[in-house]
Amino acid sequence: MTTEIHKYQRKELQLKSLLEITQAINENQSEAILLNIFKFTCLVHLNIKALILYVAKEGAFENKISHGVKGNVPMLISVDQVVDEKSTGELRLELEEEYSFAELETYLPVYHKDKMLAILFLRRKDQSLDLDLNFTQALTNILVVALENKRFARKQLEQEILNREVAIASQVQQMLFPAELPIDKELKAKVTYLPHSMVGGDYYDLIRKSKDEVYFCVADVSGKGISAALLMSNFQAALRTLLRSDSDLEMVVNQLNYTLYENTHGERFITFFLGHFNFKTRELTYVNAGHNPPLLCREETKKCESLHAGTTILGAFDELPFLEIGKRENLQKFSLHLYTDGLTEAMNPFEEEYGEERLEKFVDKNMIMDPDDFHRKFLKKIKEFSKDVPLRDDLTLLSLRFQ
Repeated sequence: MTTEIHKYQRKELQLKSLLEITQAINENQSEAILLNIFKFTCLVHLNIKALILYVAKEGAFENKISHGVKGNVPMLISVDQVVDEKSTGELRLELEEEYSFAELETYLPVYHKDKMLAILFLRRKDQSLDLDLNFTQALTNILVVALENKRFARKQLEQEILNREVAIASQVQQMLFPAELPIDKELKAKVTYLPHSMVGGDYYDLIRKSKDEVYFCVADVSGKGISAALLMSNFQAALRTLLRSDSDLEMVVNQLNYTLYENTHGERFITFFLGHFNFKTRELTYVNAGHNPPLLCREETKKCESLHAGTTILGAFDELPFLEIGKRENLQKFSLHLYTDGLTEAMNPFEEEYGEERLEKFVDKNMIMDPDDFHRKFLKKIKEFSKDVPLRDDLTLLSLRFQ
């Protein structure tokens, strides 16, 4: 009769334990509260005197509960240190000599499918009384799955927040680009912009300062993501402010370099090409700051050249070590093709880059072509080359045809 009463009392305690933990889970209590309820349940309602609970976390098992243990036990156990001998049902820990679990008499692994989610080590209060290992394991399983679900929900929420931030950054970035490119008798422009992800690190711009003057640029910021987009937005704001003044190209580039260096302390840089054309004097001036050299094609000579003159990348030094202003005079009908390295670094299935040589050959064959037709034909060409191999970087191609 006494045995029956004891069994009944034990079942009653188990039911109470189960109710407490499930109620806390349903109320969406915090991880700390769930762990405290589990510990209290084990120590008060079950025949447990000491316990340690390790829960899986990013390639390791983290010590979440440690009670009644005098010896030295690790806070983290690497997954590589846990050897699960499934053939014998034994669990072996390959730990440093300073750690020991000798005072704990048994362990209970918690699995989800084939993945071990937790390990519970414990010691009984009363050695003469049995411990219902099946119930203890089931209760641990309920707790650990709840913790896993909370972690998954937290990650999902963080991802949703990040996705919203990226979407906003992408919208802001789109505002940096010109809403419309000129299409008139003097100048026709066309751009192809293929970001590697929602937020790119490339920037292009075209600013018609007056009837006789136009500025155009292309840039590529080091790094990717939101930080790169924010840096580029600051760069664009500084550039446009400087171009509204009467600053010459030398002053503009020096000031951009100084601002960038001050903001990033030399840890981020931007490659940049800035050009200026005067429709009245027919003169082109430019600065190439470590960027891929644009291609200038004159229709009267049917020859193309690369525009290299300028300086080093912006943001690497507090003062630019050298600066040369490039100049071309008496330009009549001509085209300019500005691009970023995402174009020349596009890969094919054989891991070959598209490269500058292929681009130069394509431009040579199509130098007098209308910009719209040029881009349509180029996109077809680069797709044939890459054969659906994804881009490794943002791709920007800005073509300008001056009449």
